[in-house]
Amino acid sequence: MATFTALPSGSRPEHRGLSFWMDRVIKELEKVRLSLDADSVHDLRVAIRRCRSVAAVMEEVDPDPAWPAMRKVARKLFRGLGALRDAQVMDEWVKKLAPETDPVRTYLQVSFESNEPKLQENALRVAGKFDQKSWRRLERALRQRSRLVPIGSLAAECLALERFERARELHAKALRTEKPKPWHSLRIGLKRFRYTVESLLPEHYAVWSDDLKRLQDMLGEIHDLDVLTEVVKKSDLLETEDSLKLWQEIIERERNQRFETYRQLTLGKTSLWNLWRSGLPTNGRVEAAALARLRATARAVDPHARRTSQISRVAVALFEAFKRADSAPAFSDASLHRVLLAAARLHGVGEADAGKSPQKAARKFLLALPVPPGWSNDDWELLALAVRYHRGAEPRAKDRPFSKLSAAQQDSVRALAGVLRLARALRKCGVLTGAGLRAEKSTDAIVLRVPGLIDDIDTAARLAAGKHLLEDYLRMPLIVKTAAKPEKVVALAPRPAPEFAVAASD
Repeated sequence: MATFTALPSGSRPEHRGLSFWMDRVIKELEKVRLSLDADSVHDLRVAIRRCRSVAAVMEEVDPDPAWPAMRKVARKLFRGLGALRDAQVMDEWVKKLAPETDPVRTYLQVSFESNEPKLQENALRVAGKFDQKSWRRLERALRQRSRLVPIGSLAAECLALERFERARELHAKALRTEKPKPWHSLRIGLKRFRYTVESLLPEHYAVWSDDLKRLQDMLGEIHDLDVLTEVVKKSDLLETEDSLKLWQEIIERERNQRFETYRQLTLGKTSLWNLWRSGLPTNGRVEAAALARLRATARAVDPHARRTSQISRVAVALFEAFKRADSAPAFSDASLHRVLLAAARLHGVGEADAGKSPQKAARKFLLALPVPPGWSNDDWELLALAVRYHRGAEPRAKDRPFSKLSAAQQDSVRALAGVLRLARALRKCGVLTGAGLRAEKSTDAIVLRVPGLIDDIDTAARLAAGKHLLEDYLRMPLIVKTAAKPEKVVALAPRPAPEFAVAASD
C-alpha cells in the first residue's frame, strides 16, 4: 500500500483556510459585478462552495449558529449564479464537441444566447443583494470558532477521515453502474473531502492536491456530459434522428474515456484512494482521533469545561481502580472503557441548554452528531444514555430508551452512569483528582479508598446519593473511605563522587 509522504523538513505549505475563502468571496463578487464572464462566475461559486463545505464540516463539531448562518447568507448568491454557470458550461462543451457548421451546435448556441440576458439579469440581481456586512461579521466570529479544531490536529484528521470514508463508499457505489446519479454523488463527496483536507490538513493537501483536483475535474466533466445529454434529448430541434444520434454517440465516447481514466487511477494497488487512506489515522490512531474530535465538541459546547475536566479525571481513575480490583465484568471491557472516556468528556454538553433537563438535552444533542470513526451505533447510543443518566433520576425499567435495551446493555448503562455520578459526588466533596484512588473487593462489599476525603455528614450524604446507581449494578455495598494522600516523592540530588588524586607516574 502507498504511504503518505510528508513535505521536506522546514517547508511550510500554503494554507487556505476559511478566512481566506470568505475574503475571496468578497473579491470575486466585485469581479462578477463588473463582468459576468465564465471565469468570474466560476471563481465566485468555487469560493462560496469552499466556505459552505468547511461550515458543514465544522457544524459536526461545533453547533454554534454562526455556521448555518454563513451557509444561509451565501445560499441565494450561489444558487442565483448556478443557472448562468450551467449555460456557460454547456456552451463551452457544444463548441468543443462539434464544428461551427453542425446544425445541432448552431441550434443549441442560439438557445443559450436567447436565455443569456435573463440569466445575467438574475445573476446581477442576487449579486447586488448579497449582504457583505453580515458576511464580514460572520467571518470574524467564525475565525475564532475555527480554532476549536487546530490545523493538522488529530481532530482535523478525524474530520478528514469521516469525509474520506463517505466519499469512498460513494466511489464503490458508482463503480457498480454508469448511471449519472451515483457518479454525481461521488463528485460531491470527493469535493467535500478535498475541501476538508485543504482547510484542515494543509501538509496533506500540498502532497495530494494535484490528484484530488484531477479526479474532481474528471468527475465534473462526466457530470457536464450527463447534463448535456439531457439538453440534447429535450431539445425540440427539427433535424433528422441521425444527427441527434451522432451527438449522443460523441457524448458517450467522451464520457467513457473519462470513466476509463478514472478506473485506471482508482483501482488496484496504486489506487489514489489507497494513497489518501494511508495518510489518515489507522489502527489505534482512529480511536485517538475520534476522541480528539469529541473533545473539540466538548470545548465548543460545555460552559463549565474546568469542572467537567475535573470530574472526567476522577471518573477515569474510578473505572481503572474498579478494574484493578476485578470489581465487575464491565470494568474489564475495553470498549466500555472507551465509552467512559468519551462520556466523561461530554457529560457537560447539555448544560449549555437552559432547559429543565440538561441531561436529556445532552442525549438529544449527542445522538444528532455523526457517529465517530471506529464507533458502532450501539456504542454511541450507550454513550448517550450514560450521559443521559449521569445525574437526575436513575434509569427505570419503564423508561423508554432504557427499556428497549437488553439486560447486559442496561447493566452497562448503570456501570457507566454510576461511575459518572460517583465522580460528580466526589468532586463536590473536594476530590479534584483521581490520584491514589484504590478499590478492594471482598465477598461482602467493595471498599473504595479516596485520599483526602473529608469524613463528615455532608460528605456521607453526597456519597450515599452518588454511589447508589453503581451499587445497583455491583449488587453489593460500595463503602467509600478516606485514605492518606499519597506522599510526594522528592528526588534527592545525587551525592558527588569522591575525588581521588592521581599520582603522576615516574
